[in-house]
Amino acid sequence: MTTDTTSAHPQTPDGWTAGTWTIDPAHTAVSFSARHLMSRVRGTFAEVSGQIVTDPDPARSSVTAVIGTASVNTGNQMRDDHLRSADFFDVQTHPQMRFVSQSLRRAAGSWVLSGELTIRDVTRAVDLEVEFLGSDPTGLQGEPRIGFSAQATISRRDFGVTFGLVADGTKIVVADKIDIVLDVQASPAV
Repeated sequence: MTTDTTSAHPQTPDGWTAGTWTIDPAHTAVSFSARHLMSRVRGTFAEVSGQIVTDPDPARSSVTAVIGTASVNTGNQMRDDHLRSADFFDVQTHPQMRFVSQSLRRAAGSWVLSGELTIRDVTRAVDLEVEFLGSDPTGLQGEPRIGFSAQATISRRDFGVTFGLVADGTKIVVADKIDIVLDVQASPAV
């Protein structure tokens, strides 16, 4: 059940709708990019699920998301197979990544969602810069929708993923910093 609450709190974004939402994988994109030699490699994860709870007070909202690591896709089968191996995601042992929010706050005119990201059973604090994209009470097929975009940069070394950081002492094969972009649409939880 959702309820419009755009004036209850002074920092509530226009169109904010309180409710419990299920992430819609068909309308959600989880993407990443990393430097590889002299270019950037971009990829996505097709399997994403989770729940968003939007409180009338946005600061009390929360997110839980799970991403299937085997669903990684960079458009190159050999590279994707290597990313699924123990050198990177080790999908046989660690089939999922997980994000659980801890807080949502305003900072320098933006929303920052702080939480814990778990990759390969290593959990680290991560801050996501979040943009509320709006809500639609009827959607395209009569179902309410809500949307967000978020981004962050993480260090893969922080999660124990160190393959290819430096080759022959001078050349970076795959950079440590990974840029993450999330475009999320959700519908009411049932």
